[in-house]
Amino acid sequence: MSLPTMLVAFARYSRDGSFAVLGASLRFTTIMATGSIVGAVLGGLLLLGVFPDLVLIPLLAVILLAAPLQK
Repeated sequence: MSLPTMLVAFARYSRDGSFAVLGASLRFTTIMATGSIVGAVLGGLLLLGVFPDLVLIPLLAVILLAAPLQK
């Protein structure tokens, strides 16, 4: 579900030049991307085996269903 949404958003923002700020702030963009990747990997490793799938899958479902309701 997220991939089509991200592709449409990427296409729209690319057309109007919104990504130009990322090129202008390459150092900031690199730091944010690196932090996101490291955080995702470490978070995944920390949770691996800590919580059973029977807890994580329903929690993910709730998060995905609640996300569109945010204002």
